[in-house]
Amino acid sequence: MRRIALTASLLALAATPSFAQQVQGNWSCRDANATRAGILTIYGSVYGFASTTFGDPSSGTGAIMGYQDGVGFSDGPLRAARNVQAGRVIPDPNHGVAMQLETGDAIVMLCTPR
Repeated sequence: MRRIALTASLLALAATPSFAQQVQGNWSCRDANATRAGILTIYGSVYGFASTTFGDPSSGTGAIMGYQDGVGFSDGPLRAARNVQAGRVIPDPNHGVAMQLETGDAIVMLCTPR
């Protein structure tokens, strides 16, 4: 019985880093019109967003919190300028996974791994 409990807990711990790796890295983002919106980079508990539009106030860095199905944007320019609250990881037929950036009302961007 102890072996089963130990094995189950080790498997749960081993699965956690693989999920974190799904979110970390560079993402190419497109807006609701499928036009290129910018590059989102996530490492650890910080993110950086570089918009394709010069001088866009949503470009810059901020803090995120990891969730089971993605990330929550705590602060930074995406939260302030575009009201992005969450990035949810979803299955994508072309790239394996994608991340949809959401406000409280709508999906505003779809990002795919680079």
